Amino acid sequence: MNDDGTGLLTIGELARATGLTVRTIRYWSDEGVLTPVTRSAGGYRLYDAPSVARLELIRTLRELGLGLDDVRQVLAGERTVAQVAATHVAALDAQIRSLKVTRAVLSSVARHDSTARETTLMNRLARLSAAERQRIMAEFVAEALQGLDAVDPEVRERLRATTVDLAADPTPEEVDAWVELAEMLQDPEFRAQMRRAMELNSADGAPGEARGRSLWFAKRLVDLVAPARTRGITPESPEAEPVLHDLFGDAPRADVLERMLAGFNDRVARYRELIALVNRAPAPPHAEDFAWVVAALRARTDS
Repeated sequence: MNDDGTGLLTIGELARATGLTVRTIRYWSDEGVLTPVTRSAGGYRLYDAPSVARLELIRTLRELGLGLDDVRQVLAGERTVAQVAATHVAALDAQIRSLKVTRAVLSSVARHDSTARETTLMNRLARLSAAERQRIMAEFVAEALQGLDAVDPEVRERLRATTVDLAADPTPEEVDAWVELAEMLQDPEFRAQMRRAMELNSADGAPGEARGRSLWFAKRLVDLVAPARTRGITPESPEAEPVLHDLFGDAPRADVLERMLAGFNDRVARYRELIALVNRAPAPPHAEDFAWVVAALRARTDS
């Protein structure tokens, strides 16, 4: 304690009392968050007992990550500790989300030994906002449906309702899935393929069925094919023919195959799988049943 009888503390004494360094206390004092009560005759800064409590509060707020501006506002009574804490929590949440994305991207890069270009693309796509991701999807859907008023209403609404909800804490696998999906959504060939599927749907609905019954057809396909597969009927076998006839009647198999391939090929199956992965949703069901029908049609159209 200062020996002039005032009970005031020098910076050195304040440092010993709090365990902080003289350099730190001097810095905070220079920044105006710990103002000395007065100065000694020799020009040294002096602090009183309340300065110790003030210094402890400063240390606590700094250890919690608050900037000096926030600390200064609290000490000046301009904002409460609770108000500053709430603001800081929001900032930390944003930082944590960013760090989780960074970790997922870096893990993916390390796993795939990605090039600099691939890393840049992955990082950019992973950091898109939810609105930006949905805009990419909306543009894809709009192009697929543009001008096709006769598309099955349920199919139209289901396509338009497709969302891309990458988690705030994505896994490396989810980042991979989103990057692959984003590239697919912007691939001219895949966009043309989805457009073709919608044109065929608009022209005559589901394969072998009346317009407006695509989802009914899909259910009927599963109801017929799943039991056939369970019984061990292969797509190439003669026993598959009655199943195809129940589905498509006497419609030319080549025409039906074209329509099936437009809506149920490997790329479309992958598209649906990626959406499920990104959205943390169950894997699309019955892909094997549709693949069985395509294989059966191919076996009867290949020459």
